[in-house]
Amino acid sequence: MKATRNFRRPRVLIVGCGDVGMRCVPLLRPRAHVFALTSHAARSAELRAAGVSPLVGDLDVRRSLKRLAGLAPTVLHLAPPQKTGDDDRRTRALLATLGTRGVGALSGARGTYAAIAPVGRLRRTRASWIQARAQAEPANIVPDGLRRAAASRARLRFVYASTTGVYGDCGGEWIDETRVTQPANARAKRRVSAERQLRRATVRGTVAASIARIPGIYADNRLPLARLEKGTPALADADDVYTNHIHADDLAAILVRLATHGRPARVVHASDDSSLKMAEYFDRVADAFGLARAPRITRAQAEQQIEPTLLSFMRESRRLVNRRLKEELGVRLRYPRVEDFLRDAASAKQGVKRR
Repeated sequence: MKATRNFRRPRVLIVGCGDVGMRCVPLLRPRAHVFALTSHAARSAELRAAGVSPLVGDLDVRRSLKRLAGLAPTVLHLAPPQKTGDDDRRTRALLATLGTRGVGALSGARGTYAAIAPVGRLRRTRASWIQARAQAEPANIVPDGLRRAAASRARLRFVYASTTGVYGDCGGEWIDETRVTQPANARAKRRVSAERQLRRATVRGTVAASIARIPGIYADNRLPLARLEKGTPALADADDVYTNHIHADDLAAILVRLATHGRPARVVHASDDSSLKMAEYFDRVADAFGLARAPRITRAQAEQQIEPTLLSFMRESRRLVNRRLKEELGVRLRYPRVEDFLRDAASAKQGVKRR
């Protein structure tokens, strides 16, 4: 009976089921049979224990992805690109592999499920016009008419976890999702590549893809405690950059919400309401956990003392407007600001001490 119920339930595939993906699972399981692609067979037992059906495959080995074809009409793509090159080959492989059978998908109406009609072939002249229009648009905009057309034809509902690093340095300005992307490193260029692939697939009617641009993720297990204990320095205020944040539980809720209510080819900032410089964030965490604050150094000193990967995040400053998140998706954050989480964390810590 259990196998029969699972067969009949709508299916959702999570690609890249790490910490955030596992937080999505309990939000999805009451309504769907959840599958997860993992490149590590050793994780299968962990996934099964969480109620997930594991599929072993590697986005870098396309032949290992064959079982994904036609498996699920709703896909959460949370896997990062490969570590080299400007093109996201993993997203390209995933889009090439995913099946063509409409088997029912998460619907935006009342949070229920509905079948997706098969895609009709566009006439060649119309397809050429749509593709030309899409390529002519700025990287983060697809016309509303094309969105609606794509939504009516798409076989697959697709949610992609991108990054706010696609904007590059914005000099601390407040920006919304219409800001032109200007990736400053190969890591961000690969994310832009993935977004463009998904937009083009949406315009062609292959998928209906919604994109979440994600800032720094934090949670109990994702705080800079080791960095603070080590005494790694932060930038002096005059040289510091604005950063943006989202709690991992809130991010999981946003991604699941996008699966039912996200607009095709639409970008949403998955960011909370915080407006903190990087050193301010470190100070708030240090104070909450009774640690020494990070020492301050100038940017010139940081160039000499801080390793390149960490330093790259200290070169980009921006503040994110999250109006779409609230007004279009109707998301209410559990932790609107970092301080809200840290206050709860500090209270929990005090409660443990009293016991």
